Amino acid sequence: MSELATIGAYSVFIGSYIVFALGKFPGMKIDRPGAAIIGAVLMFTMGAVRVNDALHFIHFGTVVLLFSMMLLVAYLHLAGFFDWITELVVTRLKPHHLLPTVIFLSGLLSAFFVNDIICLVMVPFVLKATRRMGVKPVPYLLAAATASNIGSTATITGNPQNILIGSFSGIHYRDFLWHLGPVALVGLFLDWLVLWWLHFRAGFHDVRTEIAAEPLNIEHAALVKAGLVAALVLIGFLAGFPPPLVAAVGAAIMLVTRTRDPHLVYEEVDWGLLVFFIGLFLIVGGAENAGLTERLLGFGQRLNLQRLSVFTIVTAILSNLVSNVPAVMLLKSLVSRFSNPHVLWLTLAMASTLAGNLTITGSVANIIVVEGARKEAEITFSDYFRIGLPVTVLTLTVGWLWLSWIQ
Repeated sequence: MSELATIGAYSVFIGSYIVFALGKFPGMKIDRPGAAIIGAVLMFTMGAVRVNDALHFIHFGTVVLLFSMMLLVAYLHLAGFFDWITELVVTRLKPHHLLPTVIFLSGLLSAFFVNDIICLVMVPFVLKATRRMGVKPVPYLLAAATASNIGSTATITGNPQNILIGSFSGIHYRDFLWHLGPVALVGLFLDWLVLWWLHFRAGFHDVRTEIAAEPLNIEHAALVKAGLVAALVLIGFLAGFPPPLVAAVGAAIMLVTRTRDPHLVYEEVDWGLLVFFIGLFLIVGGAENAGLTERLLGFGQRLNLQRLSVFTIVTAILSNLVSNVPAVMLLKSLVSRFSNPHVLWLTLAMASTLAGNLTITGSVANIIVVEGARKEAEITFSDYFRIGLPVTVLTLTVGWLWLSWIQ
């Protein structure tokens, strides 16, 4: 590449990451997916990415796995799976049982399905449950957001950045779960402790108010099919089959239907996130062609990033500056060249995910919860940060200690 093309590639890379950090281009309606598209086009224009090499930079396994998991959750949602769970919870539990239920339900579902999608269905669940029980929704909404991030740490399919790491690292699903599952489990208990301490330690009064049950929209045949396919997909993951292939087969089976309008399913897919991934692959690929990897290696050696404590802190800070998916895309080139890449891949997954609990804008899952509940419950930056800071510090410390011990 010429010197001018190299400068242009770095300018596009830096400009794109600034927009990723801010969430949108100042003064314009350009969001993160839009910035990814513009950045990718400019990389082609600068010559940093050639048309014939473009497919080399796009990791289709990541895109296929993410898309397939979206389809699977969409079918579960449309079949009434989450409505059924909501009714099960609100009719059988007392208010003081609701906090651990929200935490562990959010964490468990997010561990095996993409947490951003789970948050979309957890918001109406929490609002309906708190409405029926007559309790304030904010603590439980905070629980759903923080627990979904913590639970998603456990597996490759827990969140978009883990999907990326699973694809690039080659770590098997069970191996990932074995190493990070304990971190997620302990983290959920710590989340429960922090939320209880800050919101409920003064006592909890049963303030249940009887509100008429809302009619359930459950399609029993579709629910059985969706549940069976989802279970088989999870078994396939644990059995060691390639996650993109397993998820794609499951999604294809779900698409074979005589009653479900496929357009309803497609409406539930986050197309913007998929576009963001493809554009980001091309932006980082162009920057790597311009010498980004070598510069990062020099930077990493100076900071001694191979130390788990340093790498954890750097990943957590970067994830809050530019968001976790761009942070992972930036650091992936370093990890593969370290002397112990296996544990550093796991550290990258752990730190980039748990760091998302620090602020509202730390992860997409948080934003989904806050925006989804805005009409009924307002969560301020200070409301979230009051919970997010101790939860983030505690869970990152546990994750770092655990991975340091088992490496």
